[in-house]
Amino acid sequence: MTRFNEVCKNAGIKLTHQRMEIFKEVAGSKAHPDAESVFRGVHERMPTLSQDTVYRTLWLLKDLGLITTVGVSRERTRFDGNIHPHHHFVCSRCGSTYDFHSRELDELNLPDQIKDMGRADDFQVTVKGVCKDCSDS
Repeated sequence: MTRFNEVCKNAGIKLTHQRMEIFKEVAGSKAHPDAESVFRGVHERMPTLSQDTVYRTLWLLKDLGLITTVGVSRERTRFDGNIHPHHHFVCSRCGSTYDFHSRELDELNLPDQIKDMGRADDFQVTVKGVCKDCSDS
């Protein structure tokens, strides 16, 4: 929360109770929640919270560098409170998303053709497969 407070203060962003609760919901989750899941979790504690506030706040937190996104689609984007370098395993059956660390992948040299596309600021590897829970059932 200290980093959250500092980043918001430096950016001139008002520290509201709603923003803090939305950030806590994402940062405290290892499930990489989508906006709907964040809304449901925070709405239990703050029944007056609107979905619009959750969506706007999540994108604000992303723009501030306090959270990241997993996936490409804005329709079903999942949010990640872990902003440190890591990669993801995504279950193709249930959609569960897990973090994993790999020094080898962190040091991966991107192909030269990336330069033709633009400047890469960051990258994450996503491994897709079937999680243990789904493969056991």
